[in-house]
Amino acid sequence: MAGIGGGILAGYDGSPGSEQALAWAARETLSRGLVLTVCLAWAPGFGFAAVPSETAVAGLAQQSGQRVIDAGLRHARDLVGAAQVRPLLAAGQAAAVLCEHSADAGMVVVGSRGRGGIEGMLLGSVSAQVAAHARCPVVVVRGHWRPAGGYVPGPVVAGADGSAASLAALDFAFEEAALRNAPLLAVSALADAPGTLGGGRRLQDDAEQALISLGKQHPGVTVLRRVAPGGARAALLAAADDAQLLVVGSRGRGGIRGMLLGSVSDAILHHAGCPVAIVHPR
Repeated sequence: MAGIGGGILAGYDGSPGSEQALAWAARETLSRGLVLTVCLAWAPGFGFAAVPSETAVAGLAQQSGQRVIDAGLRHARDLVGAAQVRPLLAAGQAAAVLCEHSADAGMVVVGSRGRGGIEGMLLGSVSAQVAAHARCPVVVVRGHWRPAGGYVPGPVVAGADGSAASLAALDFAFEEAALRNAPLLAVSALADAPGTLGGGRRLQDDAEQALISLGKQHPGVTVLRRVAPGGARAALLAAADDAQLLVVGSRGRGGIRGMLLGSVSDAILHHAGCPVAIVHPR
């Protein structure tokens, strides 16, 4: 297999969630003109009942994984063409494989829940681990994202609080808005302001400066601003109702140092009504 080389890495296991992720990744591949790598990680026990020997278990798991990824490859090639699609069938746990290969990818795309998810869970463990540990932006595909059943794609929404992760998220959000010919809605929540006199004004000023600077690089993007009096979680989830993509930094101003994923980002991953992009600071 050729290297991922900054392309898009899509996690796939044949589940409905991974089918949605693959379709989203295919559209992104066409928009960006990149290569799409369809990744399936197999481990003993994948796709079949237990058999007597460990060797037989591993062999059958790999064969089962090959059949599943072949189906995903056919679907991806139908969407973007054979020349832009690569397979990656790897032994190991899915989250570990995706995080390892994220170092060579420009973006990782996963569904909200995969084949092994527990019924009723809003977010699978693989998606949560990849969002926290991947070394490039991660998009978790959930909710609405393409025209269907009366839904018309709305703006790209991004959280803006002036933190390092927020700046990286805004940069990514501008790129997405430009690719989609969509407006960018920047949401700031005053409850996340620094707890000092004038903290709310400073948060707005920092966010405004970031928007002005990045806007110069994307002059064709219409920028909308929303300042919410409450917390970021409620403000961003409300904005996600009409959004085609919600972009947030991995941790905001109020995140605990050392945490890979903040509480707001984690809540959005579980509850947003549209795909969510998690962007770590560079």
